[in-house]
Amino acid sequence: MTPLSSASDPDLQADLNRAGFYPKIVADVIDEALDGREPGGHLVHLETHFDQHEVHRHITVLVLAEDVLLVTHVDDQQLDEKGKEVMAQISTELVQLSKVATVATSYVYHQPQNYRTGDMVKELTLGIAWAGAQRIDLAPAGCSDPNCDADHGYTGTSQQEDLVLRVSAEADGVKAVTAARAFAKAMRRASAPRGAEVRSVLPAPAAEVRGRVGSRFGRNTHQG
Repeated sequence: MTPLSSASDPDLQADLNRAGFYPKIVADVIDEALDGREPGGHLVHLETHFDQHEVHRHITVLVLAEDVLLVTHVDDQQLDEKGKEVMAQISTELVQLSKVATVATSYVYHQPQNYRTGDMVKELTLGIAWAGAQRIDLAPAGCSDPNCDADHGYTGTSQQEDLVLRVSAEADGVKAVTAARAFAKAMRRASAPRGAEVRSVLPAPAAEVRGRVGSRFGRNTHQG
């Protein structure tokens, strides 16, 4: 296998090193999963969460390589209170680009009334669907009568969703948002090239359960 530190994609190795989340292990697992394919565009997304006295980190690495998208996810866990015993769990999924049904992006701009071409995106959410995984969002339904106390059931949506990453300039830095935007562009080009034949099987649209359709990129959307 060609090491990622070679001339094939030195930026990927550099980004793994910069994230500092077991970069050697992650690089070796990516090499094994690609099985000789040359890595191209990539996105390295590191998240840190605090739970009382514990710190939890996980990293998601997306790599475009020839005809596939490689999704690598890494979590670690402390096995003792002092943190001397640590376990890392790494999972990979190799997705044929021809199977990618949706590449969706959501942009957040600050002070849009003052927008000028080239202004910074404050937050970007990237959603990719390929296997038909479903997320169902439900909320109590109501009616226009303020005095009505009847049970109107629930309203919500069922959405195709395999992967959602949210990157913000405030939390992750401007460069991270720029990198996510560039990867989204590369992903769109790779999965739906111009001039390509229309696929015979189109993804089913989001099914409205009842009432208003909520956005799949609501402010509480969070990659697990």
